[in-house]
Amino acid sequence: MYAIVQVRGVVNTNREIKDTLKMLRLHHVNHCVLVPDTPAYLGMIRKVKDFVAYGEVEPETLATLLRTRGRLTGDERLTDDYIRAHTSYANIDEFAAALCKGEINLRDLAEIKPVLRLHPPRKGYKTIKRTFQQGGALGYYGPKINDLLYKMR
Repeated sequence: MYAIVQVRGVVNTNREIKDTLKMLRLHHVNHCVLVPDTPAYLGMIRKVKDFVAYGEVEPETLATLLRTRGRLTGDERLTDDYIRAHTSYANIDEFAAALCKGEINLRDLAEIKPVLRLHPPRKGYKTIKRTFQQGGALGYYGPKINDLLYKMR
């Protein structure tokens, strides 16, 4: 499972990139979506790699994000009680572990919003014009995306 965070805005950008971000449900900076590891999604990620940060998310980080930033329709918080009532999992931690393994999908629960609206990272981005490998904030993070997501919780 990949976590994708939009880092840059799309003013004066190619229409293909705007459309791909729209298909990924990334409409604003600092929004995050969770997508499975499929060839279709990897192709879309490659197309927008200069506008997003992405990497493999761990269950602990995902559980923290769902607890703090997960929302239901009506802008209500995602709680353990809701997970217990609508799934076969006891709490958000088990649900996050199942999401990372691919056993369940966020779309299976209709009331959970698919986009996590995050805060800007504490201490800020290094630069949004260079890739992560060059010391910036764009592109593939690998497992270090969990550090970025923790700073944005």
